[in-house]
Formats: sequence, structure tokens, C-alpha cells
Amino acid sequence: MGVPTAMKANQGMYHLMALIAVVIWGTTFVSTKTLLAEGLTPSDIMFYRFLLAYVVLWASRPGIHLPRNWRDEGLFVLAGICGGSLYFWTENTALDLTLSANVALLLATAPILTVLLSRLCLKGQRISTALIIGSLCALIGVACVVYNGHFVLQIHPLGDLLSIAAALSWALYNILLKWLDGRYSTLEITRKVFFYGVITLLPVFAIHPLNYDPDLLFRPIVIGNLLFLGLVASLCCFAIWNLAVKGLGTITTSHYIYLISPIALGCAAWWLNEPVTGMALCGAVLILGGVYVAEKGWKRSSKQ
Repeated sequence: MGVPTAMKANQGMYHLMALIAVVIWGTTFVSTKTLLAEGLTPSDIMFYRFLLAYVVLWASRPGIHLPRNWRDEGLFVLAGICGGSLYFWTENTALDLTLSANVALLLATAPILTVLLSRLCLKGQRISTALIIGSLCALIGVACVVYNGHFVLQIHPLGDLLSIAAALSWALYNILLKWLDGRYSTLEITRKVFFYGVITLLPVFAIHPLNYDPDLLFRPIVIGNLLFLGLVASLCCFAIWNLAVKGLGTITTSHYIYLISPIALGCAAWWLNEPVTGMALCGAVLILGGVYVAEKGWKRSSKQ
């Protein structure tokens, strides 16, 4: 009796970690909007938040850690690209080319893409009918939330394609985590992801130079929001997300991504006084119901 109880307790802790991560990620748009208004570019914000996180991680385990083998190091490079530079570049560029609602909705396909990629890339993964129904239900809920009762269909091919690319990038990141988590600690994986995220972002600054004006960077409002994004939203959230993927698996953890939209909606209503419609509330209910159905369907198919 003691072992199953302990296992359930551990599972509950991993679920809590995933929930904490998406709650914080759902609030980061406030800090990002503040920094953009102060004059930083999306690339500046991503660079400084990942650099801050990496410096703190390096200070906790100083020194150069040589690769154990080059295949795994290649996976770390891909994880840094998919979970860092490529994901943020495609997402932020898409926001300049298409509606933010389109970006939010298309990014919400990441859990479904994770399910499909897991079926292709990870052995023993099965897809149940309940899993598909729950995922689609949650995706419809995301659509209701992001459009918030003001649906206007506008297609911007390049921006929409970049949004899908960002969702695919995050799905690949989750797959890469599953390949690495059996051989490396969460701390080591997170540190490598930040390192290669920063390194692979550097070519962007050949086109859009990095803003390193100290008068801007050390304004209290700027440094405060950068510290939040770097140390809380990046360092802490990536670490606990990676732990959740290790404990729950890629598919179960990815379903929490659906919750970012209603959390962001609540933050917009609370801090920016943006209206919340009945359609958006119905969407939030659909998301929660869809995540529940998908989770139950995944557990059932995993036991078969």
C-alpha cells in the first residue's frame, strides 16, 4: 500500500510543477509588453533572459563540463534551438506578421503535435480516441479564449506558418527532453539548453544588433522585468518543466500548454482591464474538460 501511495504523491508533485510553469508563462506577456514598450526588441529580451538564467546555473556548478559523447551533445544543441532560439524567433516574428490571436491559437497545437511526434519517435506510445477528442476539445477552447468573442478570420500565410513552426519546435523540444532525461540530470539539461539557446541566437544580431545601452538596461522597470523573465520564467520554469517531462512523460506534460491561454486571459483582465466575454469563459471550461479527458485517455492507453 505504501509504494502506490508514494508513486501517486510523486505524480501529484510533477503535475504541480507543470501547472506552476504554465501559470508563470501565462503571465510573462505583461513583462514582455513592458520591455517592448521600453525599447527592447524580442531578440534582446530572449537573449538577456536566457543569459541571466545560464549565468546563475553556471555559478551553481562552475567550470567547463565536456560532452560525454558527441551524439548527446548534438541533441543538446537541437534542444537549445527548439526550446530556445528557434522557438522564440519564430513566435516573435510571427507576431509581427499576423494577428496575435492567430499566433496564440496555432501555438496551442503544440500538444497535439507532441502526441503525433511521440507516436512516431518514441517506442510504445499509443494514441487513444479519448486522447484525440480531449486534445481537439481543448484546442477549440483555446480558439474561444484567444478570440474572446471577437472572431475575425484573417489569414497571413507567412506569419501563420511561422506560428506552426514555433509549435512544432516546442513539440520537438519535449521529444528531445525525453531522449536525454535518462542519462542526464535536470540541472545539466537545463543549463545546456540555455547555453545553446544563447549561442544559436547570436546570428540574429548580425541583422538586428543587440541593444546593450546601460541607461536602458539598468532602468528599475527594465532590470526588474528582465530578472523576472530570466530567473523565474526561464531558470525556474524550464527546470521544473523539464522535471515534469521526466516524471510524467512528454504527452501528459504537454497538455498543460493549453492552460496558458485562459491564464493569459485572466492576467489581461486583472492587469490591463481587458474585457472577458461569455465565449471566453466557455473556452476556459472546454480547455479544462479537454485536458481532463485527454489525460484520462492517455493513462488508459498507456496501461494497455
